[in-house]
Amino acid sequence: MSGLIALLDDVAAISKVAAASIDDVAGQAAKAGAKAAGALIDDAAVTPKYVHGFHASRELPIVWKITKGSIFNKLVILLPVALLLSAFAPWLITPFLMIGGAYLCFEGAEKIAHLFIHTDRHDSEKHIHPDGDGSALEEERVAGAIKTDFILSAEIMTIALSTIPAEDPLWMKALILGVVAIGITVTVYGAVALIVKADDVGVHLATDRRGLIAAFGRGIVKVMPGLMTTLTVVGTAAMLWVGGNIIVHGLDSLGWSAPYDWIHHQALAVAAAVNHWPGAVSWMTTAFFDGIGGLMLGLVLIPITTGLINPLLQATVLPLLAAIKSLFAAKPES
Repeated sequence: MSGLIALLDDVAAISKVAAASIDDVAGQAAKAGAKAAGALIDDAAVTPKYVHGFHASRELPIVWKITKGSIFNKLVILLPVALLLSAFAPWLITPFLMIGGAYLCFEGAEKIAHLFIHTDRHDSEKHIHPDGDGSALEEERVAGAIKTDFILSAEIMTIALSTIPAEDPLWMKALILGVVAIGITVTVYGAVALIVKADDVGVHLATDRRGLIAAFGRGIVKVMPGLMTTLTVVGTAAMLWVGGNIIVHGLDSLGWSAPYDWIHHQALAVAAAVNHWPGAVSWMTTAFFDGIGGLMLGLVLIPITTGLINPLLQATVLPLLAAIKSLFAAKPES
């Protein structure tokens, strides 16, 4: 009897440890997701353009295809790479994180530069109305979306990895990154699905219903263009702020603390001058200067990225990713 009681005590202790581990994984995954806000908003703002021009019946299937590609990017390719980095080259996490931050700065700066300088990348007829039709065009759009998602997913996974304590065991890091990968993908592409179908829902309510329901439907139709514009603006600001913040903190970690110290000093000075809500004022000041720094870096990176890095990616990384995916997609001969 005493042996059974001891066994039950051991089971209870193990259950408590497991519950604590689950709570820890959930808490750290939530923290990592919050840190990746800039990339999340960008992903949600960018993806709806890939279903533009298709029949309404194909919109959700296209979003689902992109979602599956995003899960593949995160779990099959990026998660193992992140774990290998954590185990064998943790010193590379900060430089890789800074590369992702620089990319966010580039994307945000390019969106702002586009307001003043129209580029082929955004304005060409081929980009807006690519060649092809039917299933071929759909596959082309999906492939393009998954390639874009890979860059954003790499940023998200690196940001998530940087928030996990180095002393955590490898299995916990894998769990946290897996939760982040699935949770973020479901959140982003669930929001995308709602965005792309909102107009249809609004039109349906406005035409097939009466009274308040019809008015609500008309309201959805009217609000959606403004919502998309707001999402784009917020996404751009978040990219510049998050990217600039990553660069400033990365430089501080690598030994060059001048930018971080200057911004910190300005935040304290502004908070002291305002003398109300010092925490919020300090945060907003820090975000402002991080965003300005991110914008300046992004503007410098535009000619470098478009002239050098993009062609290099097209020639090396993207074919490698296509080869990896083809291996998993290959069907065994019967």
